Amino acid sequence: MSKFFPLIFVLLWSSAFITTLPIVLNSDPFSALAFRFFFVGLCFFAFCIFKKLLLKVSINNLINSLSTGILFHGFYLGGVFYAIFIGLPTGIVALIVTLQPILTNIFAGYILNENVSFNQWIGVLMGFAGAVLVIGFDVGKSLPLEGIISTIVALLAITISTIWQKKVSNNIPLAVNNMYQAIGAVLFHLIIIFFIFEKPFLKINIQFMLAMGHQIFLVSLGAFSILMFLIKKNSASKTISLFFLIPIVTASMAWLFLNEDLTAIDLIGFIIASIGVFIATRK
Repeated sequence: MSKFFPLIFVLLWSSAFITTLPIVLNSDPFSALAFRFFFVGLCFFAFCIFKKLLLKVSINNLINSLSTGILFHGFYLGGVFYAIFIGLPTGIVALIVTLQPILTNIFAGYILNENVSFNQWIGVLMGFAGAVLVIGFDVGKSLPLEGIISTIVALLAITISTIWQKKVSNNIPLAVNNMYQAIGAVLFHLIIIFFIFEKPFLKINIQFMLAMGHQIFLVSLGAFSILMFLIKKNSASKTISLFFLIPIVTASMAWLFLNEDLTAIDLIGFIIASIGVFIATRK
């Protein structure tokens, strides 16, 4: 079953970009994320109780879980949601944040002592070229600069959190780690709501609840748990190379469900990125 995890992860993670739009149409990004991770934390808490997992952890493990939760679910998702909230197309957001393998490969060797092979570098550079091919034709036209900046913050956050998660490698159950990460996310977004963001709002309707249910159960409980599993079992650089596939799937979903444009240049860039992922991840 675990051999299908990378494919399942890419499909679920990509779908999150699509369901983000109906969420931010009915809520500000930070209220939505606080709402989401309150229920994510509650679900993991219930699972831990059902499985009789020990919730008491060391101070170091608690700090690491809260911190990676703030990076993953706070800065990363906060940056992505805010960019889409102010009008940056979902496909462009997905492309920018999936430049992450470049940064991960650069730091994995120094921080994690991972051996990043020549093939991995070739694959990652091809993925980068494919992404830049698409981004280069769109930046500077009608894209909000603030959205680009917040997406770059998200990119840095997920890169740092991935390396941190791999380096720390908490010896606590995955569900317990995920629960504390969700708690860290809720605290982060509540601080943003009450002290920084000026106009929080939340409209509970069918559209919002369907999209939020998808992100809670399929993305946060499903895709994110798979990502944590893959980071723990594989090298950080190989795992993160999967992210180059996400723009392809996201753009296809955005074209299918959101009527966003899918040009020939996009397709060429996506094909190049896909070949790069294959080269970077194959044995």
